[in-house]
Amino acid sequence: MYLRKTFRSLIAGLGLATLATAGTGLQAQTLDGPLRIVVGFAPGGASDKVARIVADKLGPKLGVPVVVDNKTGAGGRLAAQQVKLTPAGQNVLMLANPAVMLVAPLVFKDNGYDGEKDFVPVSHVNDYEFALSVSTAVPVKELNHLLAWMRANPEKANFGVPATGSLPHFFALMTAEKAGVQGQVVGYRGSAPLLTDLIGGQIPIAFDTFDVALPQHEAGKIRILAMSGARRSPFAPKIPTFKESGLDLAATGWNAFFAPTSMPPQKVQLLSKAIYEVMKDPATVKTFNDSLMTPVAATQAQTVAMLKAFREQWAPVVRKSGYQP
Repeated sequence: MYLRKTFRSLIAGLGLATLATAGTGLQAQTLDGPLRIVVGFAPGGASDKVARIVADKLGPKLGVPVVVDNKTGAGGRLAAQQVKLTPAGQNVLMLANPAVMLVAPLVFKDNGYDGEKDFVPVSHVNDYEFALSVSTAVPVKELNHLLAWMRANPEKANFGVPATGSLPHFFALMTAEKAGVQGQVVGYRGSAPLLTDLIGGQIPIAFDTFDVALPQHEAGKIRILAMSGARRSPFAPKIPTFKESGLDLAATGWNAFFAPTSMPPQKVQLLSKAIYEVMKDPATVKTFNDSLMTPVAATQAQTVAMLKAFREQWAPVVRKSGYQP
């Protein structure tokens, strides 16, 4: 009799547990092991910061360790080439930007991956703008003065970018073409070494994401002359846009998570929902804003639509530029 009552109690308990699990939705789901987030750029840059903010929030939500793995080289392409080959049983995401997913597949003949065929969009997490900055050794304080200085000193008119073939690189080429100036592009392995050389005067001009350059500008170590948004940034309302400075240019970029096509669809959906909830969390929004970055909460479907629209807008521009690595 005691055994029958115990058995009935156990069954009832399991039933209640099943109902409780069904009612918790995402919280009841988890991965079958740790999650690795691959970033193709050096620690300290904008992409790395985004990955680490999300990773810190995502780990507790999924109930598994989440680590950020910086795989630098080839402007983020090396990371994409490696993530593409991830076996189905591994939990790996890549945080990537337009340079990796759009520009590189269009301009590199031996790219080693297809941004659309080899990866599945998971979640769009932030947007960003670009800044044109100069070393304090460059005797200019306005964009039109810089352009005049570049025309007068073509041998010194070198501009650094965080990675060859990156979106800041492409935006720098657009700026030079629009302004009718020439300059030598110097590619770095991330934003941190670029800023180090800009502060030290080893490179006179830099194009990078606005959030990376702004703290150094506010500290007086560099000068931002213009930013690429359609309107001034709420983080620095005194810095003019390119349009306000006389160049009809505006551009933004993004960061989004991608999974290799080997990842099962149900796992992709789980990760997409988890990241979406993380990005809606007021604490995450505050952390992004405190880091001078614009957060985005997007479903997988919204991410797919964003990428489609971005490719339709920018792929013709990249091709028309004739840029060759």
